[in-house]
Amino acid sequence: MSNTVVVTDVHREYQQGEFTVKALQGVSLTIEEGEFTVLMGSSGSGKTTLLNIIGGLDTPTSGKVAIGGQDLSNLSANELSDLRLQKLGFVFQAYNLIPVLSAYENTEFVPLMQGVGVAERKELAMSMLKSVGLEGMENRLPSELSGGQQQRVAVARALAGRPVLILADEPTANLDSKTGTELIELMRSLNEEQGVTFIFATHDPKVMAAAKRVVTLEDGLIKTDERR
Repeated sequence: MSNTVVVTDVHREYQQGEFTVKALQGVSLTIEEGEFTVLMGSSGSGKTTLLNIIGGLDTPTSGKVAIGGQDLSNLSANELSDLRLQKLGFVFQAYNLIPVLSAYENTEFVPLMQGVGVAERKELAMSMLKSVGLEGMENRLPSELSGGQQQRVAVARALAGRPVLILADEPTANLDSKTGTELIELMRSLNEEQGVTFIFATHDPKVMAAAKRVVTLEDGLIKTDERR
């Protein structure tokens, strides 16, 4: 498919003093457009490293990642930044909202950077906030929102850029069980209704239960790959 993610024999090594840490040891993986995939594993398994490499936030020591047939290793820093802006959405554990901007302003930030016009930008931001259940809260600052509401703004912001792929790193880690479940259900419905591809890095069993595919990593290797 046009926006398939292909990871080929990816290794990632880090130096920690005298020691070499092998975070990924020859990972190969294909994620088709429209999948709802979870990368599972304990701390140190390599799941976040793999997610960051897919998103172009980190580079492999060897191997390659391609999105829509485009090899990320062939892109300049500016081209990679443009690909992230135009095609990818990110949802982080720490929300990463801009504290001085309202929910609306945070949500319109990516379309603003994309050069989308004022009227279309407003329509996009308002539509995305409504889709995540935050209609009427557009003018609230992050400090005036609960953790779950802030994470919903982060999802709305990711969607407002009209990405082909959303990468979510431990998106439920700072949320209570009920709010985390609601957020998972929201993202699953967005996946099914809008066809957005999601890849999660998590060890939350609630996220795993909602996944259509679970890839388990251990010591930088794929141990199991289960489709549902």
